[in-house]
Amino acid sequence: MNTAFKAEKMYTFIRGFAIGCRMEQTLRALSYARSKHEGQFRKSGEPYIVHPLTMACNALGIGLRDDDTIATILLHDVCEDCGVSPEELPVNPKVRGAVERMTFRVMEGETKEIAKNRYYNMLLETREATMTKLVDRCHNVSSMAGTFSTQKLLAYIDETRKYVLPLLKKAKARYPDDADALFILKYHITSVIDSLDAAIQAMRVQEEDTGIA
Repeated sequence: MNTAFKAEKMYTFIRGFAIGCRMEQTLRALSYARSKHEGQFRKSGEPYIVHPLTMACNALGIGLRDDDTIATILLHDVCEDCGVSPEELPVNPKVRGAVERMTFRVMEGETKEIAKNRYYNMLLETREATMTKLVDRCHNVSSMAGTFSTQKLLAYIDETRKYVLPLLKKAKARYPDDADALFILKYHITSVIDSLDAAIQAMRVQEEDTGIA
């Protein structure tokens, strides 16, 4: 499917859903995200807006249908990738705070590992940021094959196991009402990373056996 057509179909679907459910924050976030990501592209070559739109459609599909969470999903990369401050976002304080938590930064005096520990602990403080991160990782692991190098794939898989799956486990205890959605996210994320890991290891064994490595 043509990516521009795909993006327009998802945009129209989300907009119609949001209008029908009177999701004011989502409607504001939807148009703002499209305007800010205009001209940006993913490593796959797709327009960048396809990523948050896909995430929002996936979230709706697994039952995450509250206004603030869908708005956070749509805006989650705007501050980090578009030079926008949280205060500029045309949404309520709850969504702004969740988007700010989604924005990864290494603070002065921090190592990257310390920054990641702080980042994932902060995410857990709000349901909107937690669910957005998990939906984000679900889409990213599904689309990284063919765009990441083998080394980067393995690093991403390792980060997912070290930080994201523990976040998911903590979320199950902290946000029990989202148990069904969390189960689906865990199943999908673990299935993809385990399959990719096994494929990479098998490829390496084959290379060693044939003397390619």
